[in-house]
Amino acid sequence: MKPESKKYADEAFEIIQHAEKEIGSRLPGSDGEKKFADYMAGKLREIGIKPVKEEFAVSPRASIGGIPYAGYAGIILCVASYFARHIPSLWFAMAGLGLLVIIWLISSVFLYSTCFDMFFKREISQNVYGELTPPDGNYDYTIILSGHTDTSWCWKHSEHAFKHRDNEIKGIIATYGKVGFGAVCFFLMAFYSIFMAIVYGSYTVFESEWAYNILSSAGFNVFFNIMLFVPIICAVGCCFVIMWADPDPRNASKGAMDNASGIALSYEVMKYFKENPDKMPPNCRIIDFNCGSEEAGLRGSMAFTEQHKGEPILDNAWNINIDSVADKDYFEVVIKDDWQFTRFDRDLEEMFKETFAELEIESKTGGCIHNPVGGCDSTPMTKAGIKSVTFAAQNPILTYYYHTWRDTSDRFEPETVGTGFDVILGVIDKIAKFQEENGFNGPRK
Repeated sequence: MKPESKKYADEAFEIIQHAEKEIGSRLPGSDGEKKFADYMAGKLREIGIKPVKEEFAVSPRASIGGIPYAGYAGIILCVASYFARHIPSLWFAMAGLGLLVIIWLISSVFLYSTCFDMFFKREISQNVYGELTPPDGNYDYTIILSGHTDTSWCWKHSEHAFKHRDNEIKGIIATYGKVGFGAVCFFLMAFYSIFMAIVYGSYTVFESEWAYNILSSAGFNVFFNIMLFVPIICAVGCCFVIMWADPDPRNASKGAMDNASGIALSYEVMKYFKENPDKMPPNCRIIDFNCGSEEAGLRGSMAFTEQHKGEPILDNAWNINIDSVADKDYFEVVIKDDWQFTRFDRDLEEMFKETFAELEIESKTGGCIHNPVGGCDSTPMTKAGIKSVTFAAQNPILTYYYHTWRDTSDRFEPETVGTGFDVILGVIDKIAKFQEENGFNGPRK
């Protein structure tokens, strides 16, 4: 960390500690999320920047937060499979339930679609942002510094891996093993139900010969007897899915790393340019964007880009999305959301890599990763035509503190946050130089 950055790093760490200790968990659409958004709005006012608040509706449990519902559906299928052996018409209802949950998992949990949101309880979330413009008010492009204010439900399997924190292999097995087993169990029962519905339906409704041959075969009789025991095992696996996200907000993540660190750094960079106008990139507007409900499926960044579609605020815009800066050995630029099929901007990727090299930052990830699970706010930004990447300093393996109440500030150091501050300033300098030489060329894949 550069000596002149220490002041801002210390202040950023104070914001992180305030979010963790004074506010605590900040689930999407919760009072805690609102308190943190209001707190950051007050911080903007302190430096003379008017905050803008934009509310939007969110269904917190419609995406990743609702994964336990798949576990409950799996339990229902396990129990109902015994009744369906005597009441074959039940297979149709079971197949419908299994198919519906699979479609929901693919569209909402994996792809972050909003099509199922209307069927889940809704809350009000908010985006809060402030603008810093040149003294004459004229600018040619915009740099949006973003972070999300909300935190995640506690992922119990990750938290249970705390006892294996000194053994990475055991920690991975404790987290991925139970979840993977549970997922296999749910899908097994869902496809079993769909298969039985197709076979019985074809036989009873259409009198299909192939269905009769299956039902009367010796192989099917063996299979049917085996399925007397499999649902018992699958019920245990589905219980692991139910345990995935603890619904109790008191156990939710305190979010020091994810993502009070991103919120604090966005604000401190804005404050730095406010206090040092001579360092401000020429003809540039900077926006500090406190984004809501990222953990509910990127709903805040989606709402922001949808609300401002076609407006000047998104014209010629660059986005440095800052998400989790705490692990000093894992500085990286996130260049793709694999689940969202979205590749982020290559120009920004190269700028971050050059800045890491200039600051002599060595990372166990080589300074570059794909987002291993879920998605980040760079996806809606990229889809809106904004040049975006996500900056992080986080172990990409699901560790005991990721999305658990163990995400606390005593786990990392202000020095790491300060290094993140230096990285962002270095990249902004490169954006300014690129803009002067090349103008805005849109997301480059």
